[in-house]
Amino acid sequence: MIKKAYKFRLKTNDAIEQKLVIFAGHSRFVWNKARNSCMELLEQGSFVPRYFELCTWLKNWKKLDEHKFLNECHSQVLQQKLKDLDRAFQDAFDKQQFNKKMPKSKKRSFHSNFRYNQGFKIENRRVYLPKIGWVRFYKSCDILGEIKNITVSKKGAHWYISIQVEIEMINFDYPKSNSIIGIDMGVKYFAMPSSGKGFKIRSSIEKYENKLKIAQKRLSKKEKFSKNWKKQLKIVQRLHGVIANIRNDFLHWHSSRLCKNHAVIVMEDLEIKNMTKSAKGDINNPGKNVKAKSGLNKSILRAGWGEFSRLLAYKLKWKGGQLIKVSAKNTSLKCRKCNHIDKSNRKSQEKFLCVQCGHAENADRNAAHNILAAGHAVIACGDIANVSLQAQEPLVA
Repeated sequence: MIKKAYKFRLKTNDAIEQKLVIFAGHSRFVWNKARNSCMELLEQGSFVPRYFELCTWLKNWKKLDEHKFLNECHSQVLQQKLKDLDRAFQDAFDKQQFNKKMPKSKKRSFHSNFRYNQGFKIENRRVYLPKIGWVRFYKSCDILGEIKNITVSKKGAHWYISIQVEIEMINFDYPKSNSIIGIDMGVKYFAMPSSGKGFKIRSSIEKYENKLKIAQKRLSKKEKFSKNWKKQLKIVQRLHGVIANIRNDFLHWHSSRLCKNHAVIVMEDLEIKNMTKSAKGDINNPGKNVKAKSGLNKSILRAGWGEFSRLLAYKLKWKGGQLIKVSAKNTSLKCRKCNHIDKSNRKSQEKFLCVQCGHAENADRNAAHNILAAGHAVIACGDIANVSLQAQEPLVA
């Protein structure tokens, strides 16, 4: 059994949108109020209350005159937000949790969402949300599986529903493949496979980024919260949404294609957060090549390497494949023919020329073969058992 989600855009009007804003605002208020109270208890040396005690707090808040507005919102929505807070505190104190951090306050501009775990209904192209009513949505595909919950969220200028379902692992009727491939992530080429052609990020993103740059300049010159400022803000939000949709479509298309034709994919285990740190420095230790580093950071973040890796991982798992991550050390400096490692091997960003054996190749493709070899080493050491693999096969379009 696997869990997956279907996301659709809602067809809202002013009345429905007002209710959605109220529900999201009340959920955010409950999170912030409960979170602040828990942090005060921690500062006093007390324990953080668990979910059921937080629900008792919520009942008491609703009885107060100053918080009676919480009764406008469905109780499940607020309870689900408290459940998320309880989970956030558990993760913060979990010693085995990677990258632990305390829950933060939620802001209106970034957190407008709420969740139902029961009481909702779906009929064809409309969904019933308790205390909101029937809302139509753009149904682009059939919803398969048992529906577990529905999350309503706002992104840009539009509201969306995310329907989480539980479904049995099914056969997608794709041709079976037992090939293995290495992929090198880059800037000029978004990804360079060890066999087949590399592919670049879609040029349409650059076109809309230029439009976004102009729109943001116009927004900065308008008086904040004026009518013209609000109109321009909607234009900026729409452009952000278009760019995000183009990127998501690009990542899903290529990740699905690779998972369809390869049983094992090997990638570098990149520390993207460290790679995109600013080179600005401080007054005492000013950075070097700050502008160039800023452009590189933008290119890396725009490409969405982390999201691409996440998509490959779960899509391969659904199809019975495996994603292997190997160390990125020296993959771009090592010659795949003679294994000689030298900084002089890479004369430029694009060209690789081994100073020992004279092997010349595209630098990204050479790195992709080194990544593939590292993946074979992982398999040979027994980290992945009972995997029958053959030599690399060309990508199937």
